Amino acid sequence: MTPRLPSDPYTWFALVVSAVVALSATAVFAAIALNFLAAKEAGRVAERRRGPVATATMVLFFVGYYLLLRFRVGVVETSRPVAVVLALVGLVPVVLGCVVNLLGRVRLGANWADHVTIYERQTLVTRGVFGVVRHPLYASLVWMFAGAALVFRNYAALLADLLIFLPAMNWRAAQEEKLLAARFPEYDAYRRRVARFFPRLWRARDGNL
Repeated sequence: MTPRLPSDPYTWFALVVSAVVALSATAVFAAIALNFLAAKEAGRVAERRRGPVATATMVLFFVGYYLLLRFRVGVVETSRPVAVVLALVGLVPVVLGCVVNLLGRVRLGANWADHVTIYERQTLVTRGVFGVVRHPLYASLVWMFAGAALVFRNYAALLADLLIFLPAMNWRAAQEEKLLAARFPEYDAYRRRVARFFPRLWRARDGNL
């Protein structure tokens, strides 16, 4: 029996939006898998700090985040016009975050690691998306989670992103920066010039976030 296609334009819109979010998340997960394969060729480790914030815990967060969306925990009911506006606004950081994440992984190359790591052949990457934010891989995930929360009108998912994921990424970024600053004398100037997670629209003394 052939399934009936939806005739309601809003239903079509919701399906397309959901597909874009799903494809963006899938692309990032595929890129992470490729990073793990490439990490075997990264060379000898000069220094490594294992911590609670790594790919495994990020995946656990994603599972919890997905469950909030899947079971509509924290969904705010709105009119269709408002839902369309929120979906369109939310798609921007989702798609942009996906693109930035993929470009950042390509630019980072063999410097990527699951834990906070400095390789013996480590290079300081400051060009491309790294010239916009210092940690495009972490920043883009924060953006994508926030955007998806808007798309699906889920305040619980948004709070999880801002109160759990963002602080966790901020902690890990700070740990990485300590090692990078010790390894590369020019890192401090880079830190002052480029913001951590959100593109800087003005000059500020503090390079956090």
